[in-house]
Amino acid sequence: MNGGNLIAETLKKKDVKYLFTLCGGHISPIIVGAKKSGIKIIDVRHEATAVFAADAMARFTGIPGVAAVTAGPGITNTITAVKNAQMAESSVILLGGAVATILKGKGALQDIEQIDLIKSIVKWATSIEQDCDIVPIMEEAFDVAQSGIPGPVFIECPIDLIYNESLVREWYNIAQPQKDTIKHKIMGWYLRRHVDKLFACSTEKVEVHDGEEIKPFLINNEDIEKVLTQINNFKKPILVVGSQAMIKVEEVNHLSEAIKNLGIPVFLVGMARGLLGKEHALYFHHKRSTALKEADLVILVGMPQDFRLNYGRSINPKAFLISINRSSEELEKNRKPDLAIQADSSLFLQALSEAKNFEKNFGDWIVILKEREKLRMNEIKQFENEDSEYINPLKLCAEIEKFSDDKSIIVVDGGDFIATASYIVRPNGPLRWIDAGPFGTLGAGAGFALSAKLSHPNSEVWLIYGDGAAGYSIAEFDTMVRHNIPIIGIIGNDAGWTQITRDQVKYLNDDIGTTLRYSDYHLVAKGYGAEGLFVNDYSNVPDVLIEAKKLLKEGKPVLINALIGKTRFREGSISM
Repeated sequence: MNGGNLIAETLKKKDVKYLFTLCGGHISPIIVGAKKSGIKIIDVRHEATAVFAADAMARFTGIPGVAAVTAGPGITNTITAVKNAQMAESSVILLGGAVATILKGKGALQDIEQIDLIKSIVKWATSIEQDCDIVPIMEEAFDVAQSGIPGPVFIECPIDLIYNESLVREWYNIAQPQKDTIKHKIMGWYLRRHVDKLFACSTEKVEVHDGEEIKPFLINNEDIEKVLTQINNFKKPILVVGSQAMIKVEEVNHLSEAIKNLGIPVFLVGMARGLLGKEHALYFHHKRSTALKEADLVILVGMPQDFRLNYGRSINPKAFLISINRSSEELEKNRKPDLAIQADSSLFLQALSEAKNFEKNFGDWIVILKEREKLRMNEIKQFENEDSEYINPLKLCAEIEKFSDDKSIIVVDGGDFIATASYIVRPNGPLRWIDAGPFGTLGAGAGFALSAKLSHPNSEVWLIYGDGAAGYSIAEFDTMVRHNIPIIGIIGNDAGWTQITRDQVKYLNDDIGTTLRYSDYHLVAKGYGAEGLFVNDYSNVPDVLIEAKKLLKEGKPVLINALIGKTRFREGSISM
């Protein structure tokens, strides 16, 4: 039983089914130990993908996702993905290799100050110093990652604490008698003392405990009554539900029913998309800013007033504002609400629904919102019918919407094409849409898609890429092939970083740095052993999608390279 096995045993006890990794000598015992424990090893082609996949696994299952990467550059390659998990409030545990304890700071290969580097973007960063610490640190990591506002945790695992003690003693050259000189005796004593401290416990007797339930936020009945009173007092309420409401995965169906019972018009953001299905009468997709400007009551659930709400300026300044959030800081960001409630938003809305003691009809308000919704959909249809070079991107998205089935999970990664897709492609249920979140990260798509399929093996997974974003993780089609993880990837290929081009050209009259090529991405996928399909004419799109679904049923990952034109849709939509 070595340290790697202890880590693996703890992961198994915590119901971790997948370990995402990219191999390295500093972490080999963890990977081998995890395999022996029955944990499936998914080795990827870039460390960032391992963390993105762990992030998505946490979002889809409610169990912390785990990634293991090697020391030095292995850690630095994860920084963007770790920060993305922090901002998305995902419970991720990152296990990082490290040089031998006695060599820290002495110029060893890949030795850097990893704790100092990463501590600003995680909830907790610590290093294992003795074998006695391994299990308590791992158990604490799960508690920290899931409690309060979920987030990533980093555990540094020095190489001499995860290999077998006998081997480590050989490395330190103290298993054999030392030369009979004062200098060698002193060095031998020092090294033996150091190793004895490392292995102060008998690993055979270390006990791994079963996971304990994280205590939920308490529900204050006075807050429930206050919110119900306000709902009853106003005529034009709007409910905005963000990703944080989806943290308690086991509660999503109860949350959906609670929102329906409240009877308030709702806009869904991020991971909350799909919570009410595609076409529920209370669910609105379009003209959110206009609705918020007119609303007399706004209830923000699990999201802050950040750039997505124009820092609070999208909300009617005269409206009564209620904010429900796990974070005390996010509750009052940019604009102080009239009623701030620190709570788990899912459980609070369920309690609110159960306590509802009146039937309030917002019919007139809903009629207004529905009329606007219809007008916006007609506008989008007009853009969809415009001619463009190659395939009109709105038409392509409409076909994806048509061909994805009721259980499909939509993974999105990109800028302009993805923003277009968000208007048209609709998930049909909870936890069937995943995007990077408020960090606006590119490159998360493949990692997200891996976890989407692993956690929902019976669902179609559609990975919708922009051509710029695809370049970050297209190599992971190799991972999908090696691990038999079939998904459909589709690249909206307009040969450019179009979201940036729009405003750079408008304001600076120069497209420098924003142009790409209509590259043969489908051939890249074929090179990795996946199936690659190409389409550049709208009339052929249905046949290509039919072929992709056929290949998917045969267990093959597929990448469609779809050449699209540029349209006026979304002009002037830059976010800052």
